Amino acid sequence: MTQSDTAHRGGFPKPAPERRLYVIGDVHGCSGRLERLLQKIDAEIDPGAGPPPHLVFVGDLVDRGDDSADVVDHVHRLCGLYPDTVACLMGNHERMLLDFLDDPAKRGGRWLRHGGLQTIASYKLRTRLDVDARDAQRLIDAAAELAQAMGAERLAWLRALPLSWRSGNLWVVHAAAQPATPMSAQSAQDLLWGVPEFADVIRRDGQWVVHGHTPVDPPRVDGGRIAIDTGAVYGGMLSAARIDPNGHIAFLQTA
Repeated sequence: MTQSDTAHRGGFPKPAPERRLYVIGDVHGCSGRLERLLQKIDAEIDPGAGPPPHLVFVGDLVDRGDDSADVVDHVHRLCGLYPDTVACLMGNHERMLLDFLDDPAKRGGRWLRHGGLQTIASYKLRTRLDVDARDAQRLIDAAAELAQAMGAERLAWLRALPLSWRSGNLWVVHAAAQPATPMSAQSAQDLLWGVPEFADVIRRDGQWVVHGHTPVDPPRVDGGRIAIDTGAVYGGMLSAARIDPNGHIAFLQTA
């Protein structure tokens, strides 16, 4: 699927990353779909055709799907093996998980209501919780057990995940970016949770923004925005955008 013909609606400049870029949307614990999507990406890469492409995950590796532990392990391993070409951003679900670990009694309820139970199940914790868990000690015990199950190395990696990634005039963020604010000055709140103006106001600085967070079907290219969360955890496809230095945009998907 390609959408290069919409790349400069209204005179908007073409995206121009420094090298070919693949951006993968919200995985949400869908490890099988991620494996198949990575195989599709690998099949396109010619090791003898210049510098290797970049691969960036928009975040939300965890929650709602059944295999969050496997997805975190896989992406953590890729980032460790290929630190110069593979990156992962923090999504709002990683932020909620970390907030739970830091203050389980106060922050646990929101995370559990938004898919945290599935992440806890994927780590096979002994402490049992439900979506309406209120017992502070049980939440504290679950947080301590989850931190141990995830391990210090993975938790340090999650805490250090960046909020944005840039190549040329193309930025990758999790949710959105304030159109009137320079990309280098965006707030963490807007990057992680979104901002209403993002969907309707075209940037005036020629910067492209690739993002996930809000499910769309199919992936969209419009006014400098590339939306690639296609709701894999809700039964949709898992999508990746391929953006070439010449501005060509295409999508790879797996069910």
